[in-house]
Amino acid sequence: MVPMHGSFPLPANLTRDKKDTGDARAFSFLQILELIPFLLQPPSMLFVENVVGFETSDTHAKLIEILEKTNFITQEFILSPLQFGIPYSRPRYFCLAKRKPSSFLNGCLNRQLIQSPRPLFEHFNTAPKEDDLSLEDSQNLLQSCQPIEKFLVLKNPNSDTNVESAASTTSLSNDTSRTSGTDNDHEYDTLDKYYVHPSLLERWGSAMDVVYPDSKRCCCFTKSYYRYVKGTGSLLATVQPVKRDKTSLKEQCLRYFTPREVANLHSFPEDFEFPEHISLKQRYALLGNSLSIAVVASLLQYLFTEA
Repeated sequence: MVPMHGSFPLPANLTRDKKDTGDARAFSFLQILELIPFLLQPPSMLFVENVVGFETSDTHAKLIEILEKTNFITQEFILSPLQFGIPYSRPRYFCLAKRKPSSFLNGCLNRQLIQSPRPLFEHFNTAPKEDDLSLEDSQNLLQSCQPIEKFLVLKNPNSDTNVESAASTTSLSNDTSRTSGTDNDHEYDTLDKYYVHPSLLERWGSAMDVVYPDSKRCCCFTKSYYRYVKGTGSLLATVQPVKRDKTSLKEQCLRYFTPREVANLHSFPEDFEFPEHISLKQRYALLGNSLSIAVVASLLQYLFTEA
């Protein structure tokens, strides 16, 4: 939870493990909520982000209850970078709150959960039907996204690359090698470090999400990306197969997206760099806990716009 004109911490992902208010990580958040009615100078605006599922939790119900009692109006969103033209599926829950007499540009959407970015850019005199918004978005979603190749830094090798020899240099346990170059300029200088080892293909190939340079969607990257290949993010095929299926994964020379490429999909600025002492796995972990700038910037701009 980010108060405008103040600073409070928010434990992330309160509902991921389904413990809800029983999760120790929710304790500080609940304490902050209970303090709001006693603040002499409460914040004028609040911004809350969490994983999808938070909107059905007891903690969420407590949040809305306290905000309504303390003269806040709320609008809630579930949005993904896919809805902003970014080929990256990372849906997140957001709650925007303003303390009266401040008001939202689209006041007709107060106390609603919206799953479309249109209200951030358009004015509505009456609340549109959520089904109408969702249907229109789903029809145009992937068509409006840029291809993944627009976000790549390291270009694909020639199609005759030998995946066995390339992957043999990959070490998933090595945290510190090739950290001398800056992330922007060199991305560790070579693709070798990012190839998926054949043994992982044999074990987890059926569970991998494989995408291609012309794909217009990839899966959410988690903080465990690069340590585990199952359910932690998409893998990129660097060699185009005759048929796109999972029977020829070795021939497709799969690799991990580099940290700079993940940052690009998060819409980080071009001049963003990690300090050189931050290891490769740490970079992936930090990016896995990050937010989409494309989504958050639009939400904040809407939050600060008065009716």
